[in-house]
Amino acid sequence: MTKKAWGGRFTNDSISWVDDFNASIHFDKVLIEEDIKGSIAHGDMLKTKGILTEDEFKKIEAGLKEILEEYQKGQITFSIEREDIHMNIEALLIEKIGPIGGKLHTARSRNDQVATDMHLYVKREVIDIISTIEYLQGTIVELAESNIEVLMPGYTHLQRAQPILFSHHILVYFWMLERDKARFKDALKRIDISPLGAGAISGTTFDIDRHQTQKALDFNDIYHNSMDAVSDRDYIVETLSNISLTMVHLSRLSEELIFWSTDEANFITLSDAFTTGSSMMPQKKNPDMAELIRGKSGRTSGYLMSMLMLLKGLPLTYNKDMQEDKEGLFDAVKTIKGALKIMDGMLSTMSVNKDVLEEAVSNDFSNATELADYLVEKEIPFRDAHEIVGKLVLTCINRGIYLKDLPFEEYKKASSVIENDIYDILSAKVSVNRRISYGSTGTEAVKVQLKLARERIT
Repeated sequence: MTKKAWGGRFTNDSISWVDDFNASIHFDKVLIEEDIKGSIAHGDMLKTKGILTEDEFKKIEAGLKEILEEYQKGQITFSIEREDIHMNIEALLIEKIGPIGGKLHTARSRNDQVATDMHLYVKREVIDIISTIEYLQGTIVELAESNIEVLMPGYTHLQRAQPILFSHHILVYFWMLERDKARFKDALKRIDISPLGAGAISGTTFDIDRHQTQKALDFNDIYHNSMDAVSDRDYIVETLSNISLTMVHLSRLSEELIFWSTDEANFITLSDAFTTGSSMMPQKKNPDMAELIRGKSGRTSGYLMSMLMLLKGLPLTYNKDMQEDKEGLFDAVKTIKGALKIMDGMLSTMSVNKDVLEEAVSNDFSNATELADYLVEKEIPFRDAHEIVGKLVLTCINRGIYLKDLPFEEYKKASSVIENDIYDILSAKVSVNRRISYGSTGTEAVKVQLKLARERIT
């Protein structure tokens, strides 16, 4: 039976299946680098304050580095009886260098230790997520630039609305991701704070230097209240919230790709590398990667709700409930990083079916608003123009034709102000390029947007 670090007050041995339920080593072993980094900083501070000797610290530091190296080589097996990554490392250190290893925990609790590990982990992963988002943004910009002349139908209510540029549509997701990136960057202000040295709840009687460990671990700030330091999980909630919203944005883009790749639309063709087939139907090419991203957005949102419910009734300060803050976060981080990379792969390898898109905007009524605007320019009130065009559309529907096919005599009957230039106005390309307002779908406006997008990622 492994001796418990807290076992002095207990008389009975623990039960193995209870140990298994209690342990977090199954998942918190991913914190090993953070735990060792924090321990070395703490030991160095103890040495500076004369709590450890120079020789003791050197042995502790060397032992910790050996443990990390052995772990990376797959030479370490962790123990469930030792509960978590902190106690496993401490036990391994004592086995390696003797009782000196037990001095490392002076002026430190697992409460501030795990908080430190989590802050270091979340900071590292959020910085990586920001970088991965920016990489995907670059791919979106390249996709928009290479298709700057391509027209497509714009939709509202999944009904054809107005012709737009494909680049204008895809850039929407650049700006969604730009806001996501900004939220992650802002969250770093709350993540980049050191709780180390707060102890279990009330600090410590030892003369430690929390500012030294803050600087050693490259934290931008420090907790000013020991109870807040060990009980704060706001930064995890905020990170999960940012992950959830980014995943929702990726889910929306996935839904676009799924629709665009159907036979009914055929606007794009996804690479074989990001699709799968059917075990029964040989003709199938399924957009499974996009569907998985769409599905996994529910998973990450669930982790956010779980974390909020975890915290809502907790009294100060540390409670064992807080052990449940990790698995969901770890999986959410893995999920979003995978989803961002998969989305980047899908966008960078897909083909835009330009001819299909051009035909789509040539054979619909998405130019109806253009006709109404034309009448308004001829000083017909918009409401009257709207009714005139609506009746013309109905005439076309009844005849099985489109506005571009309607004889000029019909236009003249509808309104005497309509001239022969109406057919130019009804052209999808002309319609798009008549959009001159800032942020619109006009080619020149989109070029301005692209320039700004490039500046944001370079």
